[in-house]
Amino acid sequence: MDVNCDLGEALDAPGGWRGGHEPALLPLISSANVACGGHAGDARSMREVCAMAVQHGVRIGAQVSYPDREHFGRRALDIAAPLLAESLEEQFSDLVAAAAEVGGRVAYVKPHGALYNAVVTRDDHAAVVVELAARHGVSLFGLHGSRTATRATTLGVRFEREWFADRAYLADGTLTPRSEPGALVVDAAAVAARTTRVVSDGHTVALDGALISIAFDTICVHSDTPGAAELLAAVRAAVLATGATIGAA
Repeated sequence: MDVNCDLGEALDAPGGWRGGHEPALLPLISSANVACGGHAGDARSMREVCAMAVQHGVRIGAQVSYPDREHFGRRALDIAAPLLAESLEEQFSDLVAAAAEVGGRVAYVKPHGALYNAVVTRDDHAAVVVELAARHGVSLFGLHGSRTATRATTLGVRFEREWFADRAYLADGTLTPRSEPGALVVDAAAVAARTTRVVSDGHTVALDGALISIAFDTICVHSDTPGAAELLAAVRAAVLATGATIGAA
């Protein structure tokens, strides 16, 4: 079972890399979603996070985003598809260069924030993301049943379905908006129980109490969720307790 986390997002006020929780988080995961300039990240952060990932044997992924550092990529942008494609290509290429400097390689693409949510239903932006992965021969992370999943199958892109241990779900299988109460799950015991259930029987309980079926290949905890290291440790323990192993898919 793959476990992933968003890394390389800690920036100081002027926009420079100041480091974050990466040393504590990397030993707990098997895939690192590295911010590559769209919502956060710079050349130094990309290089240093990739170096740590290589040291720990962790798979490197490009966490591409709407070009919106002001709002941390969590605001929807009605950007034209060609402009989005240009931005995502630049972000991906910058991370490829940083990874290569330290002996690593980029293995997958994962949209961040508002872009992740948009490609569940928005065809033009979904096409841009899938075509980026196809062009570079890497896999793609996303929600089961999203527009990206359908397009990935069409283009022969390996699609890795994702479940979020630290996020509440709506009854339709989409993520509860962060603006709503209860959207974040920050209690380690609750995260462990959710993980045990979803790994064991493929179900999770939605915010309204509905039981929903979840197909997934990788489990995510966000690095900016309070207590992220504790939550990741809880996820690891829960996965291993089911008899599953942890490693990149």
